[in-house]
Amino acid sequence: MSGAGGEPSRVAAEGRRPGADALRPGADALRPGADALRPGADAPRPGADAPRPDAGTSENDAGRDELHTQLNDAGRDELYDRLHAYEGRPAATAGQGKDLVNEPMIRHWCEAMGDTSPAYRGPDAVAPPTMLQAWTMGGLSGHTDGTGRSAAYDEMFALLDGAGYTSVVATDCEQEYLRPLRPGDRITFDTVIESVSPRKTTKLGTGYFVTTRTNVQADGEPAGTHRFRILKYRPAQRTRGSEPARRPRPVINRDNAGFWAGVAEHRLLIQRCLDCATLRLPWLPGCNACGGAEWDTVEAGGEGTVFSHVVMHHPSFPAFAPDGEGGPYVVALVELAEGVRVVSNVIGVPYDKVRVGMPVHLDFLRTDPDLELPVFRASEGG
Repeated sequence: MSGAGGEPSRVAAEGRRPGADALRPGADALRPGADALRPGADAPRPGADAPRPDAGTSENDAGRDELHTQLNDAGRDELYDRLHAYEGRPAATAGQGKDLVNEPMIRHWCEAMGDTSPAYRGPDAVAPPTMLQAWTMGGLSGHTDGTGRSAAYDEMFALLDGAGYTSVVATDCEQEYLRPLRPGDRITFDTVIESVSPRKTTKLGTGYFVTTRTNVQADGEPAGTHRFRILKYRPAQRTRGSEPARRPRPVINRDNAGFWAGVAEHRLLIQRCLDCATLRLPWLPGCNACGGAEWDTVEAGGEGTVFSHVVMHHPSFPAFAPDGEGGPYVVALVELAEGVRVVSNVIGVPYDKVRVGMPVHLDFLRTDPDLELPVFRASEGG
């Protein structure tokens, strides 16, 4: 998509626009704390708990890293030198989308995201821009036509794994839209290893940020670019006497500050468009149905049902487990009685008893002295 002057528009992962899908494609939306990791950030975002990945390495971290990272006499990170050599090499070549851009996938996406924009249906429909990555995905079976990951990509990851950087977390993505995608377009793509950062230390652990860039074509024409960044890291070791595990802080900004103010008062507030009365959650700066910028709020009654859910087994996050040991916990998409959906935890029932359609009701859980979150408790009798 282009702006009025014809220049390509950019959408960063942390931004949301009226009509844009609420879920960033490829980003780990349910991963606790993933959004707090941004390479090169100069300051933590409001409410973020995780440190900057470019923060200085402590003496303990440096001593631990010396056990796993080759350093020459000058103190240079030889592993980084080897990883840096992969920049510019292909991660995937001559990739082909498994399906043409098609109306059923567009419809399913819009239903899942709650996006009712008329631009995505009818004879002149286009695909939501943030579906850009979806058309390149290989699904559960992967790309079986030989267009999957390159040998260079696998070699780079083998180097990281061999040096002890075996864990991975997605941190952010960025997309650039050059033309709309329409039903019938055939998608092709190439992916390159764009950059590897010097070694960084975060609260998750020490590792390297790897950014790939996928150039997407539609019927041979440039359609957009998708950048995806991950952190390959060695998990930080917790020591005895360290502070108790805390949940990551929510990222609070001018677009959602009212939501968190409501949570502080034990109220779950839903935005309502003043132009078309459409309800929306999560909060957005504009209506995703009509584009209206004016809104007020209604308070949710608190009743809902489990629309879908996942059980998180790994990695271990002690702060999310009722027993404090990092065991399995449920992340659910709850459909409220008002018709909107919200991502939260389901509590009050064993993780393996949660099911689609289970009635739940709103509760508020204080996870530590500084943080209280809206959660959903299984209604009596399930």
